[in-house]
Amino acid sequence: FMLIRKTRRDRMTATLKAIKDGLRRRWHYSIPEQGKWLRRVVQGYLNYHSVPGNFPTMQKFRTHVTNLWRRALRRRSQKDDTTWTKANKLAAAWLPRVRVLHPWPVERFTARHPRQEPGA
Repeated sequence: FMLIRKTRRDRMTATLKAIKDGLRRRWHYSIPEQGKWLRRVVQGYLNYHSVPGNFPTMQKFRTHVTNLWRRALRRRSQKDDTTWTKANKLAAAWLPRVRVLHPWPVERFTARHPRQEPGA
C-alpha cells in the first residue's frame, strides 16, 4: 500500500481566506504588484505542501487562487472583462507551476555515507 500525505482541508481553506483578504487589501495595486505578492505567497505554500501524493490538491489550490484573483480583478470595475482566459494567462505569467518539491521519505532519509571511516 502507499501512504498518501495530503493537505488538511482546514489549513488550505484558512490560507485561501488569508489570500482573499490580502487581495482585498491590495485592491487598487497594479496587476504586476499583485502578481509579485501572489507569487511569493503561493510559492511559500507550495514549498511546504508539495510532497509526493499531494499533487492534485496543489493543482486545486492554484486553481482556487487563480479564481480568487480573477474575482478580485472583476470587482475593481463595472466594465471589467476579466474572463477565465485572461485569468489563466495572468496565472501562467505570475503564479508558480505546481510540481513535487520533496522526494519520497525513503529517498530522503537514505544514508549516503558510510557509518565508519574507511581504514580507521
